[in-house]
Amino acid sequence: MSKGTLFDKVWEAHTVKILPSGQTQLFIGLHLIHEVTSPQAFAMLRERGLKVLYPERTVATVDHIVPTENQTRPFVDYLAEEMMQALENNAQDNGIRFYNIGSGNQGIVHVIAPEQGLTQPGMTIACGDSHTSTHGAFGAIAFGIGTSQVRDILASQTLALSKLKVRKIEVNGTLPPGVYAKDVILYIIRQLGVKGGVGYAYEYAGTTFEAMSMEERMTVCNMAIEGGARCGYINPDEVTFEYLKGRDFAPTGKDWEQAVTWWRSMRSDADAQYDDIVTFEASEIEPTITWGITPGQGLGVSENIPTPDSLPEGERAIAKEAYDYMQLSPGTPIKGTKIDVCFIGSCTNGRISDLREAAKFAQGHRVASGVKAFVVPGSERVKEQAEAEGLDKIFVEAGFEWREAGCSMCLAMNPDKLQGDQISASSSNRNFKGRQGSSTGRTLLMSPAMVVAAAVKGQVSDVRELIVNKI
Repeated sequence: MSKGTLFDKVWEAHTVKILPSGQTQLFIGLHLIHEVTSPQAFAMLRERGLKVLYPERTVATVDHIVPTENQTRPFVDYLAEEMMQALENNAQDNGIRFYNIGSGNQGIVHVIAPEQGLTQPGMTIACGDSHTSTHGAFGAIAFGIGTSQVRDILASQTLALSKLKVRKIEVNGTLPPGVYAKDVILYIIRQLGVKGGVGYAYEYAGTTFEAMSMEERMTVCNMAIEGGARCGYINPDEVTFEYLKGRDFAPTGKDWEQAVTWWRSMRSDADAQYDDIVTFEASEIEPTITWGITPGQGLGVSENIPTPDSLPEGERAIAKEAYDYMQLSPGTPIKGTKIDVCFIGSCTNGRISDLREAAKFAQGHRVASGVKAFVVPGSERVKEQAEAEGLDKIFVEAGFEWREAGCSMCLAMNPDKLQGDQISASSSNRNFKGRQGSSTGRTLLMSPAMVVAAAVKGQVSDVRELIVNKI
């Protein structure tokens, strides 16, 4: 293996050949599929008389369209039922492992693969979902892809891709109380911009990331795509290995020892060359919220919504659009903004550690009058574990609804939608116009703990104040 970054090493290890176009034909070790982007890909295979080349390297689940309240089949939404049936049939016809509702393993694709040990260091991973970058937390190179590329992998287990540059993003120091992985990644996107990562893979490094749990690292890598990067990753270390050990698909015995040795070798070398390096200090980050219509329009909870003249000229047009759409006034505090709906869940923040942290703040408090608040576990396993720990009872007693596993209101391809111009405090990853199901609905992204603070106060609040007041 050549010296260099983890990205270089993984890319080289999976290169089949260099194509006449200059792109690399890259072997994909793990292909994850769900019900939204796969039906057309399978149809294209059938039209060409092609079979799935390596069905054992593909794993399917359902997440985007599944209801989180009533999951009785057939679904009320006939299009959702149609997609479900298509995936069920395609998986069965092609011998693909499928985690359906009620299997005990169903859930958001980027939650179930890590929790089962399918995601491992040094892998190439692809899925027809933009937040596939999540899996980079393990030291994998993971790409979100389109439907035609889903077809290509099913047929050939390879992708044609142009090699990326690598930017190292260092964050050092201890995070202040009330500041989480979600705040870190929102801060980075704010600093570098939503297009700052175009053409790059992001390597997250530094003592702040080293101190994070695997689930916190997944939150960071999940939103690499929101900063324009094609993928984001963190070098595997003892935290990674400890997380993976004993999981369903993790190696065992001598195979485990050999795997760890190889995983260590894939880490970026001390003298690796990067195309760019940027550095931030953890102490400068506070609880962060988006105020606008892109994940880059963020600010600390103590800050005011920026005025046009405080922004670079190139950002003023999108800011004007955001002021109008969000119905927020430049120069006013974000804190105190009234909230209608509070959502905890998604592939960014729907894991067990997210629910544990949110429950800490929910306990002893009540959701404010007029606020709809609900919690959606990221997988059936997360739901089962949370219930075993009594987290569901804490949420319900505080006035939150407790739901079944699914993507839910992150993107609202299911019954969980905003109504009219409701404003949502959301632990998800995108605040685009209409993202949560209403063409005029408004989304403020924040950490799960901050969502709880908003739910309890009925407005954007500083979770650090809830710590002080907590019973």
